[in-house]
Amino acid sequence: MLTLRMLLAASGLTVRYGRRVAVDGLSLEVDAGEIVGLLGPNGAGKSTALLAIAGALMPASGTVTVDGQPASAARARIGLADQPPTLYEFLTVEEHLGFVGETRGAPAAQLAPLLAELGLAPVAAQLCRELSFGYRQRVGLAAALVGGTRVILLDETLNGLDPHAARRARAVLQAAAAGGAAILMSTHLLGVAERLCTRLVIIDKGKVVRDVPPAELAELAARGAGAVEELYLASVHEGDAA
Repeated sequence: MLTLRMLLAASGLTVRYGRRVAVDGLSLEVDAGEIVGLLGPNGAGKSTALLAIAGALMPASGTVTVDGQPASAARARIGLADQPPTLYEFLTVEEHLGFVGETRGAPAAQLAPLLAELGLAPVAAQLCRELSFGYRQRVGLAAALVGGTRVILLDETLNGLDPHAARRARAVLQAAAAGGAAILMSTHLLGVAERLCTRLVIIDKGKVVRDVPPAELAELAARGAGAVEELYLASVHEGDAA
């Protein structure tokens, strides 16, 4: 059994776009082995929070640590799948993932199993610019995982996947968590959150409004379809987000 250990910690994270506060003093933690669903309405600050945690945006204040170290010293251990996926358009899928893996010091031998697990082998020689939306999502996920990243940040990455691809993606993420990764994923797909996540964090206006621990999430799942949706709707009222 995996021993719980805090792997990712964001404390007092604040991000501003001019006068607008997109993320307002947000604090959250993700343990090794957790898959945490980040829920919230449009404009709640989910994407901005993920970018700031990954180091792609400079916060106005707050800190991010990975396994007790400043995130700036652990960039190679953080994988981000942003939205839309940032891909090297004139590289093939294999070249793109190979380049990302190389920057993290990953041996080339790691690439073939990941391509197979995510169903990317048939398009490995295709240019990224030629991919459909669903395949781009899969390549973005693969790029977040390649090189054995320990903190995996996903922004709506399971959206647009067909049922077979979605099942593959869930299995890959569950295997990564079982291997000790900490996964934080934003999604509007409450069914996916209920089936895949071990914990839920609901944010609104850049702040955490509800942190649903594993025991409570299990109780909600036991109540049947719609329980997570009811919790979400009770936590965030329509029109609350800016």
